[in-house]
Amino acid sequence: MSSKDGSKFLAYQVYLAVRVFVAIMQMIPVPWALAIARMLGRLAYLIDKRHRKVAAENLRHAFPELSESEIDRRVRASYQHLCVMAVETVLLMRKLNSHNAARFVRDKDLEDSRFAWDLVLSNRPVIVMTGHVGNWEVMSLSMALQGARASIVARPLDNHFLDRYIREFRTSAGMQIVDKQGAAEVAGKVLTGGGKLGLVGDQDAGPKGMFVNFFGRPASTFKSIALLAIEYQAPILVLGCVRTGEPLRHLVFLEDAIMPAEFMNDPAAVRAITQRYTSALERIVRRNPEQYFWFHRRWKSMPPVKKMKQVALNEMKQVLNTDVLADVKASRGRLAA
Repeated sequence: MSSKDGSKFLAYQVYLAVRVFVAIMQMIPVPWALAIARMLGRLAYLIDKRHRKVAAENLRHAFPELSESEIDRRVRASYQHLCVMAVETVLLMRKLNSHNAARFVRDKDLEDSRFAWDLVLSNRPVIVMTGHVGNWEVMSLSMALQGARASIVARPLDNHFLDRYIREFRTSAGMQIVDKQGAAEVAGKVLTGGGKLGLVGDQDAGPKGMFVNFFGRPASTFKSIALLAIEYQAPILVLGCVRTGEPLRHLVFLEDAIMPAEFMNDPAAVRAITQRYTSALERIVRRNPEQYFWFHRRWKSMPPVKKMKQVALNEMKQVLNTDVLADVKASRGRLAA
């Protein structure tokens, strides 16, 4: 068996394990399934040292006033949230339908909800945005089942079998999946036709992204979202979907509605819109820090000036360490003589 065949075989075994896990979770009582999810979250915290460190570091920067014990508590809670979210999504895949969607995923404010739904169900282009907070999968599923036909931008999974499985689940509810790679061209076609574009807007955009403030630190953010909003005059609806505390119950709310027409005379419109939706996502996270995905390196990329300063600082440290080492060797030589 070649290495390629071996990798494909392993990916298929992982896919089968996931399918078995999904089947078991859907057969047992809901309280048992959620208890298993919380147990898996505690186990993940214990064995996943690398992401545990990333989450703790992100939390220290985002909430510098917290003690180390409180930071550790929130890291543990984030692990449990991630596992509970996965199991809740698996359960709602079977339970949720167009008739009971409002029972499992309800709107927070009637007036804001009506405004958002009028836009989502209209014939004009709209960008629907959220972050890795709460349960973004359940929000998309609920909206699709209630008549919102959106094209969701998503990165394909490395495991081809799992990717196909998740795509089938999403498209069965009425969602169209747009691959993140090369999404700009497809996004333009969607918005041109008055479609709805679903995005997750809190990922690192790399060194070429636009740096705006997120939890008091410059974070590389995709400026293409603001550019699309301006070009197609597409409102940006920043939504949140968080767990309420009851099993399988979620609350959807409109955090901000950004109308690009308000920025027509602003020469810095792209930056202003990017900062505004980033600030809206930050507010959602601040209210629900234990339901945020703190494990990704949101501040991985540094602004060019800051990066150059960091490189210069590293070089200075290297020179100082070299000089110190040389002095130590010289001293040893004199003592030996």
